[in-house]
Amino acid sequence: MFRRSLTLILSLLISAPVYAHEFWISPVNYEVAPDEPIEAHFRVGQGFSGGSHSFLTRYATRHGVVHLGQNIDITARNGDRPAFQHPGLPNGLAVLVHETTDSRLTYKDYEKFVAFVEHKDFVGQPETHLVRGLPEVGFVESYRRFAKSLVSIGDGAGQDGPVGLDIEIVALANPYTDDLSNGMQVRVLMAGQPRADVQVEVFQRAIGTKDTAEITLYRTNSDGIATFPVAAGQEYMIDNVALIPVEPEVQGNPVWHSLWANLTFNVPAN
Repeated sequence: MFRRSLTLILSLLISAPVYAHEFWISPVNYEVAPDEPIEAHFRVGQGFSGGSHSFLTRYATRHGVVHLGQNIDITARNGDRPAFQHPGLPNGLAVLVHETTDSRLTYKDYEKFVAFVEHKDFVGQPETHLVRGLPEVGFVESYRRFAKSLVSIGDGAGQDGPVGLDIEIVALANPYTDDLSNGMQVRVLMAGQPRADVQVEVFQRAIGTKDTAEITLYRTNSDGIATFPVAAGQEYMIDNVALIPVEPEVQGNPVWHSLWANLTFNVPAN
């Protein structure tokens, strides 16, 4: 009991979303047998490398699985690790879904904001910040994470699709069953509409390793679609971020709000 309480206390201290780092769902196994337990970690880090974080109700807005057209809510307990735990599902493609609550960041260094907007390729930034008459330090940004992960149950047949997140990445092919010789396609949606001409960051590494990830940048076309090559035996993470101006009602409220979309999957070895 003491050990579990200590773990929970430590989680409360360290498990808040870490700004400017990716947040992703990391399945223990991307391919499981029918009715075999499904487990996945929350990870926060950079370069597709990050520690496991516990489930905490205070940071969760949505936590579930989409399978065979059904939305299945997962009941989790504070301190659960792995954060995703489900007793099992029948054949088909399972889409793990998690949405966080809003978190806040107060910028004390303007260069960090500049580095962030340049890295995520937000056109017109940071000029817009200055045009709005905002200060270079002491301003607040809120942010929210929207993560998905594709898990093959049995034969893994099925297709990803929009699951109703404010921002999300939708796989247009099934990496467990489809021919990907012409590349993988994903569509970025925001408020249900395609995000055209935005940056998509693709992280790749060998399955089951902690190798340094290869990171490549792509852009979506007019239909919000990005196409990139994939290889068998590799694990992938796809990332897209949006930054929205906010007019604060009172001093100290956020002046920016960022939305982070993330998708993970494997391409099985031949």
